[in-house]
This record gives sequence, structure tokens and C-alpha cells, in this order.
Amino acid sequence: MDKPKYKRVVLKLSGEALAGAEGFGINPSVIKSIASQIKEVAELGVEIAVVVGGGNIWRGKIGSEMGMDRANADYMGMLATVMNSLALQDSLEQLGIETRVQTSIDMRQVAEPYIRRRAIRHLEKQRVVIFAAGTGNPYFSTDTTAALRAAEIEAEVILMAKNNVDGVYNADPKLDKDAKKYEQLSYLDVLKEGLGVMDSTASSLCMDNDIPLIVFSFTESGNVKRAVMGEQIGTLVRGKE
Repeated sequence: MDKPKYKRVVLKLSGEALAGAEGFGINPSVIKSIASQIKEVAELGVEIAVVVGGGNIWRGKIGSEMGMDRANADYMGMLATVMNSLALQDSLEQLGIETRVQTSIDMRQVAEPYIRRRAIRHLEKQRVVIFAAGTGNPYFSTDTTAALRAAEIEAEVILMAKNNVDGVYNADPKLDKDAKKYEQLSYLDVLKEGLGVMDSTASSLCMDNDIPLIVFSFTESGNVKRAVMGEQIGTLVRGKE
């Protein structure tokens, strides 16, 4: 069997991905499907870290628009990511995959604090590590968390798994039948054209640290493994040109 192209990866999941068609909360069948795909990759010997958003439970931006203090609204969003991370951990451990959740906000009763060296050691022991609570700071997205953690643990690629699109397009493919899908892009292209793959802070961080990004759909079973094996799926966003 061919060897995986990547040895250490960060998988970025949006909170909405866990909600499935309901759009809110955690869909048991969806999270089991995600856990199965992660297990498939972990059993190849790939070291895999996961960053999960919290938009299926709470979005800090919405709270801010309601008149809440932005920092409080963002902290609520961080707590939502912890809930999602614990649910994913439970699904993975039911499948026999040893998993650790590390949080940027100290809550030792439910998870470990984020410690870079400890996270790397877990990965080396073939444990899946889930990074929760964002960066621990308001005003930063979980996209930025994925970019930051990927740089810190020296991941070779970020896998951005989507539930509603299979790559990066120049327009919304649901609204524009002539929308063009890109096979490859640079981060400069993403920033110049405002393609919304990830926020500008995250894109700049990935570009500066030469971390490639693969944007693909996880709704087709086996796509996470295909991405890790180096198959051409979705859109590859390159680091430095």
C-alpha cells in the first residue's frame, strides 16, 4: 500500500459541520462519520490534530451584533468549541482511538491545558489531539487557531473539511452555475480576491509559515484519507510561491 504523503496534519472542522442538515447542535450520525474518517487516517500512522469550531452552538459575531460585549460573546464561542471537542473525543474513543482534548482556557476537570510539548508528545504516541477554546483570546477565529497550532506543532498541512462545498470557487456554486472551481491557488490569490477560504489573519499566518491548505468536502466517505494520501481532491492553497 502507498504511504501517506503527510506525517502530521491539522484537520479543521467547522462547528456547522457537526450539525448536519439540522443546522444546530450535534448530529450523532455526522459526528460518528467524522470520527470514522479520523480513525481511518490515524490507523495509517498519521499524527492528526483537530481544531473544531463552535458555530453549531454559538457564534461570537452574532452575540456582538445583538449588542453583547464582543469579548464575552467570543468567550462563549470558545466554550462551544469545548463542547464539540468533548463530543468528538467521545466518538473517537468509542472507536478505540486514544484521544486528548487540550484547551486554551484552563478547565482541568474536563480537559488538559494546551501545552505545546505535551501536544507533540501525544501525537508521537499516536493519540489524536483536539485543540479546543480557540487561541484563548477574543477577536481570533478557529481558522486562526488552526493556522497557529499547525505552525506550533510543525504540521505539514491543514486539511479544511467542509460539509457544503468541495473546494474553493470564484463564486458561490449554489447561486452561480458558472462558478469556477480552483484546483490550486496561492494565499496571495486568496487575499487579493477575497475568496473567503479562511480569514485574512489565518491566511497570512499560513502564508508566512509556508503551511499548505487543502479545502475539500468530508461528506464523501474516505476523503480525509484521500487528502492525506496526496490524491487530487478539492483545492490546494499553496504556501510561499
